[in-house]
Amino acid sequence: MHEAVILAGGFGTRLQTVVKDIPKSMAPVNGRPFLEYLLDYLISYNYKKIVLSVGYKSESIISHFGSSYKELEIIYAIENEPLGTGGGIRMALTKCDEKNVLALNGDTLFLVDLHNFNKLHHKKNAVISIALRKVADISRYGEIKVNRNRYITSFGEKTSAKVPGLINGGIYIIQREFFLENTNPSAFSAERDIFEKWTINHKLAGFAYESYFLDIGIPADFLKAQHEFQKLKY
Repeated sequence: MHEAVILAGGFGTRLQTVVKDIPKSMAPVNGRPFLEYLLDYLISYNYKKIVLSVGYKSESIISHFGSSYKELEIIYAIENEPLGTGGGIRMALTKCDEKNVLALNGDTLFLVDLHNFNKLHHKKNAVISIALRKVADISRYGEIKVNRNRYITSFGEKTSAKVPGLINGGIYIIQREFFLENTNPSAFSAERDIFEKWTINHKLAGFAYESYFLDIGIPADFLKAQHEFQKLKY
């Protein structure tokens, strides 16, 4: 795979106390937009084309990156109104060409081995594969359960229970044509409206990784990124 979609239009509501008036993906980490770390991660796996799904304050992203970043071609899927994670992915996929496309949340850095992830996706012949992360406390995310064949059986709601489990790591491989043919061009949630329903009728695979993971969606983790990202190779 050489194409990827990044959901980069988040409001960053919970980050407003520390980062104001810019999309969450542009939050500065050690003087660089968070999004640059994601792009450098993809460059390390030889990705060539990135579609940025943007909406809120999209001009700040477009003016910073333009049509390229290093050797990456950048294309924009601009939401005139919020489309949700599902609608954002769908619009971005219309600007892609490959059979399988990587999709990433624009506020999470999860350093999965993408070669291995792609290999497992094809081995399972999955419609969508999701990179899962084991965490000590699932309450912020909700738990995902898989069977012994690595197919996802359920998506749990967020609970107050602070117990360990597998969560959605925010990285997906999606069969582009299937997704486009089985969704409508409207606002919808990929997690609630697609993933949960497709566990019944379609093959959604889940693969657990212990790679570095950080979601900058809350101030505490955004501040943690300032220190931990200094150790990264990107």
